[in-house]
Amino acid sequence: MSSALFSPYRLAGLELANRIVVSPMCQYSADDGCANDWHLVHLGMLANSGASLVIVEATHVERHGRITHGCLGLYSDDNEAALARVIGQARRMGSAKFGIQIAHAGRKASAQRPWEGGGSLDAEQDPWPTIAASPLPWGEGWHTPREVTEADMERVREAFVSAAKRSLRIGFDEIELHFAHGYLAHGFMSPISNKRTDRYGGSFENRMRFPLSIVRAVRAVVPKGVPLGARITGSDWREGGLTPDDAVAIAKALKGEGLDFICISSGGVTADTRNPTTPGYNVPIAARVRKEAGIATRCVGLIVKPEHAEEIVVKGEADMVSMARCFLDDPHWGWHAAKALGAEVARPVQYARAGPKLWAPAAAKA
Repeated sequence: MSSALFSPYRLAGLELANRIVVSPMCQYSADDGCANDWHLVHLGMLANSGASLVIVEATHVERHGRITHGCLGLYSDDNEAALARVIGQARRMGSAKFGIQIAHAGRKASAQRPWEGGGSLDAEQDPWPTIAASPLPWGEGWHTPREVTEADMERVREAFVSAAKRSLRIGFDEIELHFAHGYLAHGFMSPISNKRTDRYGGSFENRMRFPLSIVRAVRAVVPKGVPLGARITGSDWREGGLTPDDAVAIAKALKGEGLDFICISSGGVTADTRNPTTPGYNVPIAARVRKEAGIATRCVGLIVKPEHAEEIVVKGEADMVSMARCFLDDPHWGWHAAKALGAEVARPVQYARAGPKLWAPAAAKA
């Protein structure tokens, strides 16, 4: 039988072997924004996972735009050289293409690594000032950010452009803008976090003004053949916040500025927001965005089983399926999904003896 999940897909000028994407996953292990051997092993493993596309974790456009001291950055020549080394080596480990997610953490910056507590950095932990659409902390006990000025907007916009140029020099196959999860751009979009009374707050058009200016500036330097997209929030899951209707409108606006794809995630607008926990809870929103905005769409969120991922593509609910933690749990998830769905997936010749044709236990796992 043929599998929709393992069918090829073309996005702008990028040819992909299947519809499986490894989502960006923060590792909190960088050195002043620089990738290191942890990232080399991690990304090299994922290059050999059976996914056609691996997205590097949120990589921040400013030093003060990082979530934690351990987050990746692309704001210096040292950052660029370190990430170029890692990606160059990781490409040799498997057949996956590589994308990068570029980001600014906004009011969620200056935070502890999750295993250090996950809250705001204490005074003795070298915190830094944060910025946001409005001077509202992300949650109780978090730093109160400074309200973004127009000068800040210009600096951040140019930082996104600079990071995009660095990404192109490194050779990334696609670029994703992080416009979700309560970070800076999402903070402007959501009426929960944006209480401004100037031309950047209030109406939907005003709240979109700064994020769209970032898209416009980045699209101007990214060639049309290189896919450029954004991860957006499909729902804030809070009364008075962004809804699926807004997600459709956001996707239409982003498409109008030249974006090639949208990845639908959700939540994160405040520290006490809780997302649903049902498998594929963002899929219905992704399906609406794909149909109503007419743009290539990815969905993410508790998609674990191969049969579920297959169903999403078969039904036309999304063009690609993004997964994260299942690849940490099973680094060869794509191999096992292919076997379960009767498909073929590229494996390195060094691992051929572990394939179902040469090793009976692998054949039995399906």
